[in-house]
Amino acid sequence: MRAAVLHETGREKLEVLDDVEAVGFGPGKVRIRVRATGLCHSDLSAMNGVLPQPAPFVPGHEGAGEVVDVGDGVGHLKPGDRVLLCWLPACGNCPACRRGQTRLCLAGFMNAGTPNFRRSGKDVFGFAGTGTFAEEVVVDAGCAVPIPEDVPFDIAALIGCGVTTGLGAALNTADVAAGSSVAVIGCGGVGISVIQGARLKGAAEIVAVDPVASRRESALGFGATRAVAPEELADARQRVTGGEGFDYVFEVVGKSATARTAYETTRRGGTLVVVGAGALDDHLRLNMFELFFDEKRILPSLYGGGDVLRSYERAIALWRAGRVDLAGLITHRVPLTEINEALDQMRTGTALRTCIEI
Repeated sequence: MRAAVLHETGREKLEVLDDVEAVGFGPGKVRIRVRATGLCHSDLSAMNGVLPQPAPFVPGHEGAGEVVDVGDGVGHLKPGDRVLLCWLPACGNCPACRRGQTRLCLAGFMNAGTPNFRRSGKDVFGFAGTGTFAEEVVVDAGCAVPIPEDVPFDIAALIGCGVTTGLGAALNTADVAAGSSVAVIGCGGVGISVIQGARLKGAAEIVAVDPVASRRESALGFGATRAVAPEELADARQRVTGGEGFDYVFEVVGKSATARTAYETTRRGGTLVVVGAGALDDHLRLNMFELFFDEKRILPSLYGGGDVLRSYERAIALWRAGRVDLAGLITHRVPLTEINEALDQMRTGTALRTCIEI
């Protein structure tokens, strides 16, 4: 089987190999033939060590495909079913799930420490317990979510992570108020989804902030009312809010420096939403007086901050109704054999989302 493998954390290139085996099939498991997968910035973060992930591993967690086989005890799926991959499945039994905070269930994270693949007799892991840069993957049945026949695999793949994360940050976590002012720092695929979510909620002003000109231009097409480079954010704050600060600021980069900028750009009593996944050793510095005096809400948003299965259904309904543009997020397409080209597109910011066709 063909798969793209990172042999050692810190390397920039993946090696596409033909002798990788998907392992672990048995009771409660499903084998999936991957048809499409998106390249998410979290994959790069795992490759460079920002996000913890045992190596060697197959990156990729934003995928969709067809069920090839189901293990004993799996009753809701059968061979031939079309599914998207959920990298953070809910067990339904832990305290977080019982509280209704299913995105905080740790069952999915535990999967990241179990090898999904084998090569030459040695274990190979799948990023986030999946590893969709491969022709086939074996996952827990809860990771395979059925999708309707009219949803293309590439669209379903995006819903599996970036779209759900971005839309959910605006719709669930922030619950953006109609008529409000919004700034989104970082306008890749997730940031553009935040913009679309803020537009759906009726935000009056949506300022897209990104260093890449092509991304700023794209943001305007997805609902941003203004698009500025980072060095122009202070001027945009003055023009849009009279210097007070934005009602909502979304940090979609995952760095303390941009989170600090986002905090300072949020008005007193406003809301900062942290969407970007950052490093364990990257600390955000705030003093106790400003926390007390400014009364700004700081809301982290993991996987869209809501029940992911309901969020998938909502994203599909909005896409069908033409209320969100998901096809437009896919700016580049490459086969798995050219995965390193996709990585370069992500690093340079030339792509919002690259679809890897497998």
